[in-house]
Amino acid sequence: MTLGTPDPVAIGFFGVFIAITLGITYWAARRTQTADHFYAAGRSVTAGQNGFALAGDYMSAASFLGIAGLVSTSGFDGLIYSTGWLVGWPVVLFLIAEPLRNLGRYTFADVVASRLDPMPVRISATIGTLATIAFYLIAQMVGAGSLIRLLFGIPYETAVVIVGCAMMGYVLFGGMLATTWVQIVKAVLLLGGAATLAIMVLAKFGFDPRALFAAAAAKYGAGVLAPGKLVSNPLDAISLGMALMFGTAGLPHILMRFYTVPDARTARRSVFIATGLIGMFYLMTFVLGFGAMVLVTPESIKAIDAGGNMAAPMLAELLGGRAFLGFIAAVAFATILAVVAGLALSGAAAISHDIWASVIRKGHPKPGEEIKVARIATIGLAIVAMVLGIAFKGQNVAFMVGLAFAIAASANFPALVLSVFWRRTTTAGAASSMIVGATSTLVLIALSPAVQIDLLHHATAIFPLKNPALVTIPLSFATGILVSLVRPDPASEARHEAIETRLLLGAD
Repeated sequence: MTLGTPDPVAIGFFGVFIAITLGITYWAARRTQTADHFYAAGRSVTAGQNGFALAGDYMSAASFLGIAGLVSTSGFDGLIYSTGWLVGWPVVLFLIAEPLRNLGRYTFADVVASRLDPMPVRISATIGTLATIAFYLIAQMVGAGSLIRLLFGIPYETAVVIVGCAMMGYVLFGGMLATTWVQIVKAVLLLGGAATLAIMVLAKFGFDPRALFAAAAAKYGAGVLAPGKLVSNPLDAISLGMALMFGTAGLPHILMRFYTVPDARTARRSVFIATGLIGMFYLMTFVLGFGAMVLVTPESIKAIDAGGNMAAPMLAELLGGRAFLGFIAAVAFATILAVVAGLALSGAAAISHDIWASVIRKGHPKPGEEIKVARIATIGLAIVAMVLGIAFKGQNVAFMVGLAFAIAASANFPALVLSVFWRRTTTAGAASSMIVGATSTLVLIALSPAVQIDLLHHATAIFPLKNPALVTIPLSFATGILVSLVRPDPASEARHEAIETRLLLGAD
């Protein structure tokens, strides 16, 4: 393997992608003048475009680098991530997409606040949003740092700073329009690159996946085809599955995409398209993971990167040479940049729209002020992302994103469901649900084996589960329901009836 040695071909692919995306950003910047354009691309995105952009936003470094790495080093258990992330989309399609587009403007907090007291709801929603984004950003920055360090031979910390600066550029100048088209380009490149690599792997085994799995079992034992190597505790498996499935419907950067389309029907169609694209991609990552296990070997993968994140690039070099490695690495880099841009934009929207414009300015910001605050927030988020990316060096990115999903599933999803579908939900109930969901998840993550043993190297952990969703999701729902029942609010119940037609049909 020649990873770690600068290569002109790889640098050339990187340069081409950066040039294309900077051109997109320049084009978008000339059309991004209002808050509507900055946050929602003027609501002009078609179903097909948004479907590809949703897929591009969702297929992150965790999907491409992390799952392939987990499967290559742990076998079958890596499929939990693929399956969990995919089955979350029917929840989005049937429960979330239409109400979100019918009731909101820029953030998911718009929906929760549509019939409740906006100030406590938006403050609580921002806490959950920023916590989710922070963990998600860690995974992307770790993946980017590992990738660029191994490809160009530059220090990991420098690589993380480069990605953070590129992220700032896309969001500061191009807003949602630039982010959307960067995600579309990335989705096409990623699907094409993953398909090519998967075909090359299957060609080695006569285009028979069974032969690939049989080779893995022959080399490393039948245990790689059975659950238990990565997640041995059944409760851990259930908890992780709940986080991945319900977290999808609470991810702020995914929910924000539904505001870019003109109506709820288009939102629903875009989810259907995204689900198909994402399903195809996750099938391919399983082939890539087992291909890397058999052809590259787990020992070689871990020797290059302890988290296993370089399995796919190493497989690309083995099968297609240095030039193909350069292309796959550029695709992975595109993946990371597109996702961090979407994350930064959703974080900036939470700060500028939910806190500054709605809470501090009471819904009446000065002209142009909201976009200025969003851009300042983007710079702050980029700095935080760089610091966290450096601090969590060496962690598997799919695992880190699993924790982000636990926060989204516990802090955002219950409050969103309760406020939309349960008329007795009150302001105190929704706010309590979000705060308890976010704080309990963060506390239990800090007490879990993921931090206590893996990060701090303690002998034991206070909380036994690596992912706390099994505890925190029911706790968040129970908190919202109990507080709403103890502190009823007839006025918010009446407002639910008033917006019911708009909620279901998109009509006032």
